[in-house]
Amino acid sequence: MEQGRKGGTLAAFAVVTTLFFAWGFITSLNDPVVTAVKGIFCLTDFRAQLSAFAFFIAYGVMSFPAAVLLARRKSIPTILIAFATMIAGCLLMLAAANFVTYGLVLLGLFVLAGGITILQVAANPLAASLGDPRYSHFRLTFSQAFNSLGTFIGPWLGAVLFLKGVETKACEGTSQAARLGSLAGIDRAYFWICALIAALALFFVLFRRVVSRAAPAPSRDAERLGVGGMFMQAWSSPWARLGGAAIFLYVGAEVSIGTQMAFFLHSDAIWGRSDAPFAVPLLGHIMGSDGVPGVSAQEAGKAVALYWGGAMVGRIAGSLLLARVSAARLLAAFAAIAAAMCLYVVLVGGVGAGYVALAIGLFNSIMFPVIFTLTLERSTAGDEATSGFLCTAIIGGALVPPLVGAVSGVAGYATALIVPAACYALLCLFALSARRAPVRADRLEPAATIH
Repeated sequence: MEQGRKGGTLAAFAVVTTLFFAWGFITSLNDPVVTAVKGIFCLTDFRAQLSAFAFFIAYGVMSFPAAVLLARRKSIPTILIAFATMIAGCLLMLAAANFVTYGLVLLGLFVLAGGITILQVAANPLAASLGDPRYSHFRLTFSQAFNSLGTFIGPWLGAVLFLKGVETKACEGTSQAARLGSLAGIDRAYFWICALIAALALFFVLFRRVVSRAAPAPSRDAERLGVGGMFMQAWSSPWARLGGAAIFLYVGAEVSIGTQMAFFLHSDAIWGRSDAPFAVPLLGHIMGSDGVPGVSAQEAGKAVALYWGGAMVGRIAGSLLLARVSAARLLAAFAAIAAAMCLYVVLVGGVGAGYVALAIGLFNSIMFPVIFTLTLERSTAGDEATSGFLCTAIIGGALVPPLVGAVSGVAGYATALIVPAACYALLCLFALSARRAPVRADRLEPAATIH
């Protein structure tokens, strides 16, 4: 009986992990979208970063409604509602590409992200709780490795489809043919994403019983709480508030670096006038030189895949490290290293700063899942309320990138990394505080959340 229960839990975990790949792939397309819309619509850095704002502000709007939905409808219906919302967002992106309207791009990204928010509120605690609580860090980090596989593929594919001939340094450098080609690429990408989401929805309908049997039941209190009650329950917990601040800082830093990366690498102060990156074996292969001296916007956009690919490698390695090393200690070390790397870019610059900036992704790797599980272990609020609050805090990805865009417009792309450096320094303090804070007693019970 116990062996069958464990097998069902493992199967459910495998099914849920497919979601992490899907939303990672879709989210990472924001990086080439930000670069593309700047050239297509002749935008400033700040206005281009509104694409990231539109996407990530959905977490602030939708997270608590999603948590209430999860508590009342359970996991599988919530996940299917998320898929339907994501499909609506993709259809809006198709309309934006065909009507050449930036406002529709922003609306489409908001609706798409709303669906991903619902999906994330349901899937993160589900992945963390499907098994022995002692290994929740390992499970969520392992699932996030598949999320990173999606984020590795997304920027490269988006650069190929969206950025051919697009010029970000001067609007007049982008020809009408390049604009139309970029819009056609956006149209194709989101059409196939729509098909992918529909296939995943069918997949979950077929495997709904496997996940439903293994999923933990929501608390009875959570079922009675509305959005306001859910928020107040989370806000009453000091550790939910601290964890929310940490998620805000982490996502803000990660997204601001990712969305600025193509601009940064393409700038003359970094790789814009250099062919050195093409001599680096893996990097040169991914970028694929077009034969023109210097690094173009499309080549820089392809290189962004390595920023997210570093997170994939780091999460695989981090899954192993977390089985042996304290999660809080590892988070503190990774945050400190990421802060130091940002400061190197700010203070030193040059071609070498491009390599260092790409490598920051390696140390972003374990931050989200570890912050999430450290907070769940210490929060006195229910899991649904805490998860909803943490996902609300992902609005850091909406608010920090425009700030970084504004700084880069005044002081340059390299100097703008002082903002994520400060975010990582504060995350290091969060991790050190978590080491000293007690874990909730129910989180120490073996297999307490297996059903």
